[in-house]
Amino acid sequence: MASNHSQDNESGTKHEQILQHIQSLKIGTKISVRAIAKSLGVSEGTVYKAFKEAEASGLVSTKERIGTVRIDRKRRGAIDQLTFGEVAQIVDGRLFGGVEGLDKSLHKFVIGAMELDAMLRYIDEGSLLIVGNRVSAHRCALEQGAGVLITGGFEPSLEVIQLADELSLPILSSRHDTFTVASMINRAMYDRLIKRKIMLIEDIVTFSRPADVLRSGATVADFARLSVETGYSRFPVVDERGRVVGMMTAKDAVGLTPEMAVEKVMTRQPITAAPNITVTSAAHTMAAEGIDLLPIVDRHRKLLGVVTRQEVLDAMRFAGKQPESGETFEDLMWTGFMQSEEKAPDDAGISYKGSITPQMSGALGMASEGLLSTLMAQAARRLIRETGKRDFLLESMTSYYVRPVQIDSEITIKPRPLELSRKFSKLEIEVLDRQGLAAKAMLTAQMIDPY
Repeated sequence: MASNHSQDNESGTKHEQILQHIQSLKIGTKISVRAIAKSLGVSEGTVYKAFKEAEASGLVSTKERIGTVRIDRKRRGAIDQLTFGEVAQIVDGRLFGGVEGLDKSLHKFVIGAMELDAMLRYIDEGSLLIVGNRVSAHRCALEQGAGVLITGGFEPSLEVIQLADELSLPILSSRHDTFTVASMINRAMYDRLIKRKIMLIEDIVTFSRPADVLRSGATVADFARLSVETGYSRFPVVDERGRVVGMMTAKDAVGLTPEMAVEKVMTRQPITAAPNITVTSAAHTMAAEGIDLLPIVDRHRKLLGVVTRQEVLDAMRFAGKQPESGETFEDLMWTGFMQSEEKAPDDAGISYKGSITPQMSGALGMASEGLLSTLMAQAARRLIRETGKRDFLLESMTSYYVRPVQIDSEITIKPRPLELSRKFSKLEIEVLDRQGLAAKAMLTAQMIDPY
């Protein structure tokens, strides 16, 4: 038994060495199973398995008549970097040349509204020049390693198209003017900054690390042995194709004989999650269902990995400490609201003051009811963050609108905790203007572990 376990560890170490070797190779390097097996002194079968995983992870790509090539894995960490092809879609652009460069990322765009010599100081490899019908600027930008986007519906010359094809740099044309095009691209990049702030399960789970599982046909004795080896008490049960068919826990094994098959006592059709759900959604699911381990599966229910509740909470704590990247509508709504320093003698809570701007108006020219509801929820969240260093997932909120709130009114939002526990909270929130109470809400929420 110890010998088999040693062999498994050795095999896993070789597997990891091969993946690390692949990652260390320069982008574009051609690699082969035979060459790596010879270089690292491992079997070709072991290398082939690692190749398959590397391909699934986006480290290599195998193409007919080319072979296997080390490629640049697209990471969510660089999600704010647009490709030239994505820019073409954003601006409804037409491609004239350089089709092979559409997958290249651009790191900045340059507005061609200056003399050519001055413009060239800002253009370098990976740039996108946004310019009108200036043939000399098109040519110079391509020679500097930059792509070109021609505005106003103009088309490039045949000479420039040929140069773009030779250099594999896209040259695009859009019917929009330069200002509109720049605004559209800037909006897309800004939206991606916001998306990057939202943490997904795939950002925290290492799918290349094998999960501890029980196979179909396993017994309670196998469960007990795996539990002792790993220190865990909850494992997914997978079939011969790697699909999750159940979940076996220590509670399921209580009082059973060692020979009992786990398939007879496991929880069938267990709760699973896709890799692209948010960490917050996973936290809510695990808390609501009372589970500490969540299998991550693909659309065929094949196991990709597992995530524990502790990993999810650690990720949320990390995300909560990161600086803001881009502003959502909720962030913009709260702009201008500040914690009030004024307190009445009988007021022990925290309140927030701000103004109702014209952008906050609804259909009848008064403050939008939906916006007031959002502001009340925002105030409640800030109260809990500041007093308990915690956060919450909203479960229900009932709002009452006593009377309309005028535009340009100064309002005070007062969240007051009615019940706060480790798992749940209930708050009463009031909105007051010069005339007194204008709106009120009752909010209940599920608490998230402290930061």
